[in-house]
Amino acid sequence: MKLTDFIVSQAITPQLIATDRDKVIEELVNHLAQSGALAADAVPDVVAALLKREKNASTGFGKGVAVPHCKHPKVQKLAGTVGLSMKGVDFSSLDKQPVYIVFVVLSPEGQTQQHLSAMDLIFRNLQADRFRKFLRQCPTQQAVIELLQETDSNNV
Repeated sequence: MKLTDFIVSQAITPQLIATDRDKVIEELVNHLAQSGALAADAVPDVVAALLKREKNASTGFGKGVAVPHCKHPKVQKLAGTVGLSMKGVDFSSLDKQPVYIVFVVLSPEGQTQQHLSAMDLIFRNLQADRFRKFLRQCPTQQAVIELLQETDSNNV
């Protein structure tokens, strides 16, 4: 599996408008719906599921990164996106630092292995300081896509 297999390019948001956790999640899920990766009528339920997950335990794992994710019956196909915040967002991260990079991952129920593979791939790449640094510097959707493609080719 590669990042570009499930990250929906049209939903990548290099400059998030939202400034708080809940609105960032809503913004990114809306972008997934606008790109056709998620039915528009599924947005409220999927956002609610992601926020419930955040309230149970933050997906901000430190190093300026959060990965909100869920498996949901209204999700038809594994889909993800990336959002970047210049100012940083409070995700109640483990290290108490703001989040600048947000990956959202949505999976259909019953596809646990695919979901875990996608999460593992994201976490492996986000552990690399260089990947996080370059991702934070991407000014456009195309720049993010090119970085993901380059990362995929290096992971093969």
